[in-house]
Amino acid sequence: MRSGREKAVMNEVIYSVSELNLMIKSLLEGDRTFTNIQIQGEISNFKRYSSGHCYFTLKDAGGVLKAVMFRNQARSLRFEPQNGDTVVAIGRVGVYERDGVYQLYTDLLLPLGAGDLMLAYEELKKKLTEEGLFDSERKRELPLNPKTVGMITSPSGAAVRDMITVARRRNRGIKLLLFPVKVQGDGSAAEIVRAIRFMNKHRLADVLIVGRGGGSIEELWAFNEEPVVRAIAASEIPVVSAVGHETDFTLSDFAADRRAATPSQAAELVVADADSYLRYVEELTARGERVLVHQLEQAQHKLQRLQGSWALAKPERWLEPLQQRTDMAMRQLQGRMESILQKRQHKFGLLAARLDALSPLTVLARGYSITKTDSGRALRSIADVRWGEELRTQVADGDVISVVQQVERREKQ
Repeated sequence: MRSGREKAVMNEVIYSVSELNLMIKSLLEGDRTFTNIQIQGEISNFKRYSSGHCYFTLKDAGGVLKAVMFRNQARSLRFEPQNGDTVVAIGRVGVYERDGVYQLYTDLLLPLGAGDLMLAYEELKKKLTEEGLFDSERKRELPLNPKTVGMITSPSGAAVRDMITVARRRNRGIKLLLFPVKVQGDGSAAEIVRAIRFMNKHRLADVLIVGRGGGSIEELWAFNEEPVVRAIAASEIPVVSAVGHETDFTLSDFAADRRAATPSQAAELVVADADSYLRYVEELTARGERVLVHQLEQAQHKLQRLQGSWALAKPERWLEPLQQRTDMAMRQLQGRMESILQKRQHKFGLLAARLDALSPLTVLARGYSITKTDSGRALRSIADVRWGEELRTQVADGDVISVVQQVERREKQ
């Protein structure tokens, strides 16, 4: 017999440790509250392994939280975290099933104070995105071969030297126009906006590079300021944003027509490589020469074939078929004309016979005559003549002249 306690256990679902950890993981990671969360705390037990992964603990006066930052995310670190640093960690909370513990999977780690900047960054990004300021449809192509490149950056930083070096190497004839500005600190955003507007107002360049070298989020913040972002988006001159290093992203990058990972890459994007153009022209020239030589050879071979053809040797043979067709056509035409002529002659004969039958001469030949008065009027009635009047009677072979001696009326039958 089983005890009541055993029966109660049998009626309940029993989970394994792994199943329970998986359930907790699904519940925790399925809650959107924990998918993009910012945690402030003090770093302890920080260790970066040779794999590039970073493991550490965040703590405050009331508790601790395990955290991990994998290699791909750790590459974006702009400072080396130290134990005791107060930071803001941004990421998602998940469960490590093997140990049955939850931890923070960190995407971004910032020194204290940078968290507020990131919040402002995300809010402004969302606002400008909804306005369509970052839409790809409004971005323009860069000019293929600009004559003047405008550089809006610090005159003393490494960025401007890198851009000049790359641009001169690619094309010694390119004109570079520097508009010096502050790229960090108070007033830097206003200077950048003024430079962009001035270059546009006076159309001083065919393309603009706006940027600076790398730095912390605070040092790059001028390029996240709303006036700067809007000035870049409103520029009539195409703009390349070149702020920081490859892993740095600012709102200026989204507003510009093109983003360059570095200032050096920006110079490569906008300055055409003169040597590569020359090589391309030489290649096209050589290709054109080959095509022309081939066409000439083909034409020469064709000419040789034509010179040996019977058509050129005896050109009159081209005319023989035409002459034969012409003769046949003439014979056919002549036959038609003769047929038409015979028909018309026959018709003419019929008409002539009909006309002859109606001729008064034919009537006279049958013994009839025509008598006319001296005035030439045909005599139709005895009432038309007087006694002694001279009459002219026409017969088949001549005229008879007579004088009226007597008129007798014939009684009607």
